[in-house]
Formats: sequence, structure tokens, C-alpha cells
Amino acid sequence: MNWKVIGLLGGAAVLYVWGLGASGWANPYYSAAVQAGAQSWKAFFFGSSDAANAITVDKTPASLWPMVLSARVFGVNAWSILVPQALMGVASVGVVYASVRRRAPEWAALLAGAVMAVTPVAVLMFRFNNPDASLVLLLCLAAYCLVRAQEGAATRWVVAAGALVGFAFLAKMLQAFLVLPGFALVYLIWAPTSFGRRVWQLLLAGGAMVVAAGWWVLAVALVPAGERPYIGGSQGDSVLELALGYNGIGRLNGDDYGGLGNLNQEAGWFRLFDTEAGGQVSWLLPAALVLLVAAVWVTRRARRDDPVRASLAIWGSWLLVTGLIFSLMQGIFHAYYTVALAPAIAALVGLGAAVLWERRAFPVLASVIAVSAVWGYVLLSRSSEWNAWLGPVVLVAGLAAALGLAGAGMISGYGGARDRMIWAVGGVAVLVVLAGPAAYAMDTAATPHTGAIPSAGPSTGGQGFRALGRQGRGPQPDGGNRPMDGRRPGGGGRGGLLGAVTPGAELIALLKADAARYTWVAATVGSNNAAGHQLATGLPVMAVGGFNGTDPAPTLARFQQYVAEGRIHYFLPSGLGSGPAAEIAAWVEETYDSATVAGTTVFDLTRPR
Repeated sequence: MNWKVIGLLGGAAVLYVWGLGASGWANPYYSAAVQAGAQSWKAFFFGSSDAANAITVDKTPASLWPMVLSARVFGVNAWSILVPQALMGVASVGVVYASVRRRAPEWAALLAGAVMAVTPVAVLMFRFNNPDASLVLLLCLAAYCLVRAQEGAATRWVVAAGALVGFAFLAKMLQAFLVLPGFALVYLIWAPTSFGRRVWQLLLAGGAMVVAAGWWVLAVALVPAGERPYIGGSQGDSVLELALGYNGIGRLNGDDYGGLGNLNQEAGWFRLFDTEAGGQVSWLLPAALVLLVAAVWVTRRARRDDPVRASLAIWGSWLLVTGLIFSLMQGIFHAYYTVALAPAIAALVGLGAAVLWERRAFPVLASVIAVSAVWGYVLLSRSSEWNAWLGPVVLVAGLAAALGLAGAGMISGYGGARDRMIWAVGGVAVLVVLAGPAAYAMDTAATPHTGAIPSAGPSTGGQGFRALGRQGRGPQPDGGNRPMDGRRPGGGGRGGLLGAVTPGAELIALLKADAARYTWVAATVGSNNAAGHQLATGLPVMAVGGFNGTDPAPTLARFQQYVAEGRIHYFLPSGLGSGPAAEIAAWVEETYDSATVAGTTVFDLTRPR
């Protein structure tokens, strides 16, 4: 039994699980889909926003499935939704450790696991219910399989890697494929077998990926549109359009594919280091880049199929390709996306440090420590009112450790005293460079996070959307409507595009009255508005227009048909939406009288004027 590994995983588990319930529903958009799946297997399969299957979330549903299964066993609550995410985080730390351990000493693997565990954005997303936790775990497993494949060119490991990337597509669509170019090229160049066999194995892996990603897409395509929910996020009720448009090309070029256009115009080479993303993931990004270059250089004379160089290429390609796309993409970008970089940074820090340590490249390691200390100081200074003492300590101690390591490395001889000194200085250096991200990680774990755009660590200057995702303590059921994420609700006490609300007791009672007579107890424009009322009542609420209120579902004619058939009881206006959603809202206001209940305007669709 390896107590060091148990300690690493146990520490990660505590960090990811402690006080998890304080975040309530976290992202109500996905929590409502979990609730729907717990009530309906059809909603489970399609990823519907409501149990009556009006529309799906704007992602493929695999990331929801573990949470739904947990909710079916333990009931729909914050813990049953969020604990599976935390366990995926612990598993991801373990997989990073195991991957590095295949090529490096135990201390390097433990270092990689620790870096992964305390990366602030990783702590954030493994305590949250967005799809990123599933994506990261599946890609980590794919990288591990590729590392194993480099050892003996076993076909099963290559095929497994392809299948895992394919299944990752079902978690977060095209983002899963960002690792593909690097993974395929690495195996094609470095695998220890003939070129023809490498090509054949990659073709098999590609087939496995297509099957793993495509079976669900094919199943949806084979089900008639009238017998399944509308595909949220698409303009043509198509999964492929969703993957290639709103969640694909639109993210790269900033074009509007049924969304709201580009919400972040700050694309550029240094986006990952700016005030929005820097504190999330970039603490050891400079170190990872320097170590990657240095390790590749010092191993330049190794044979073609050297497994260490292949591992460096696996993680390096992951970091470089994904990092460049995140930096330069013109479409919607949120800082929490960068959790996908955390495994690559962690693995490169551990693996690169081991390669240089083995070759006694102490001047390079000292420079890495110095750069990390300086950059940690810069990041900490952006939150100058939060633990102001920590930045100077990291800077001074880090530079001292760098000087100590460089000096110890220049002492002649390789005696025990010298080696002990070097190990001691190295240990201090690790503690110093991890102090900043660990402090941010603790702050992240201690702060409830709700809403659509969560953010790790304390607030910083120039944060843009950062503050929107770290407020409130989840649902607030008493009184009138309250925003679940701490935002001020829109007019009339309603929620907004990015924030759900918890309706007051009077409105909840109204929606629940005679609920069994209706397919949907209410309809409202925008998924977050629907989610707040659905989670509070436990009953289906139709999200007209999907997440943004811009999806053409349902059409006005279809909505009028639902109303005529007595399937929708109330309409709750939100002030959002366009196209059919705006037409529906206008028709309701022209056709039905309204009343105000608990500060919310309510139209009874069973009582026309």
C-alpha cells in the first residue's frame, strides 16, 4: 500500500468535497437537466432540460449521466449532483500521477499529481456541475492509454485512447478533439513498431473514436423530431449543427450560430496570462513551457521510440494546441475552460523536472523556480487586498530557493551532504511555487460558487465576468424571487440570461396546484429562468428558446397548440429571447391577463381575456 499516493488522493478528495453542499444547485442549468433525467429515462438519454422533454441542454449529454445516476440513487440534491464531479477530480489526479509514474520517479509523479490537485480552476470545476470534469477525466485516461501504447505498441491501448476521446466528445463536443492532432502525430512518429503498423493502429483508433462518439449522434438522428426533444443550441434541430456551429466554428471565429455572439473580445497570445484567466491556471504554465523545451533538448540524442520523449510530446502537444486555440479563439470564451490545460501543465512539470534532475541540470531548474516565483508574485499582486503578505513571501523565498539550488549544484562532488542539501532546497522550492495556487485553491473551496460563469480564487482587477460566478449560497427559498448566483434579478424579480432564481413560497404553491393536469406547469423564455422554477417545484417547466432564448423551439404555432391542448398552465415572462420566443411572449401578453405573485408576473394560460 502506497501511503504517499493515498495521501495525495485523500488530500484531493478533501479539497474537492469539503463543504460541497454550500454551492447549492451550482449551475442550475445543468442541475435542472439532472433533475429531469432522474424523473425520465428519455430525458436522461437525450439530456433534456425538463422531464417532459421540450428541449435539450446545448451540449451532448454524457457529462450529465453520472450525476443523473447518482441522483436516481440518492435523490436530487446538491450532494448527489456535485459529489460525482469531485470523484472525477480525484480520479483525474490519480491518472495524472499514474501517467507520469510510468516514465519518472515517484517524487515526480507525486509532484505532478499535487500540481493538478491544487490548480485553482481544477478545484473550481471539480466542485461544480459543468461538463468540464467529465471531459478532463476522459482526456486524462486517453493520454494514459497513449502513454501505455508507447511502451509496446499494443493495439488495445491505442484503440482505448481513441474510444475515450470519442466518448469525451459526448461530454463536451469538439473541445475533446483538440488533443487529437498531437496524439495522432506522437504515435505516428514515436511508437515502437513499424510505420505500416502504426498507420493501421491509428486507423483502428479512429474507428473506435467514431463509434464511441457517433452512436449517440446516430441514435438521435434516427428518432423522428416529433418523438424527441428539440436539440438545444441549434437552429435546425441538429446535433451536428450544434457541434459544428454553436459549439464549434462559432467558438473559433466569433460568428453567431444561434447564440449571442462573442462575449469576450480579448483573444490574443497572452490571454492565458491576463487578469481573467491568469489566476485560474497559469501559475506553473511558464514552468511547464520551459521544462518542456529543456527536457526535449537534453533528450535530443535519444532513440526515435524513446518513451520519455514520447510522453513529453503527448503532454506538450496537449498543452500547446489547446492553449493556442484558447488564446486565439474569437468566439465565446470563459476562463474556466482552461481546466483542460491543467493535466498537461501538471504532467510536464513533473516529467520535465525529473528529466532535468536526473541530468543534474540545476541551473535550468533554478531558473524555472525563479520564473515561477516571480510569476506567482505577479498573480498574487492582482488580489492585493487578499493575503497581501503571501506575494512577497513567495517572491523572496522562491528566489532564495533558486539561488540555493544553483549554488548547491555548483558544489563539486556528489557526496551525501551535497545531495541532501539539493533535495532539501528542491523540497522548499516546491512548497514555495505551490503556495500561490494552493492558497487560491483553498479560497475556491471555501467559497460557494453558483451561476453560469464560475471563477476560481479571490476577485482581481479587470475581471470582466469573473465576479459573476462566485456569489450566493445556492437556492434561497424564503421570501420573493432571489437570484441563485447572487446577481440582482431582472425586472419584476425575474432571473436573467446567466442567473436562475428561487421563486417565493406563494409562487411555488401556485405552480404546484393541479400540476398533475399539465405536461408543463409553466413556460418561460430562457433555460435559467425555467431551471430556477423547475428545481424549486420539482415539476417540468418549458424553457422557450433554450439557453439564450434564441432557439426556434417551440414555434408560435406549436406553443399555441400546446396551450389549446391544455398542456401548459402558466407563462412567466422574462424579457429575454428573440424570434419565436419573442413572438410567443408577445402573443401571451396580448391574449391572457396577468397577475403578480410573489413579485413575479404570471399569465394563466387556461384563462384567456
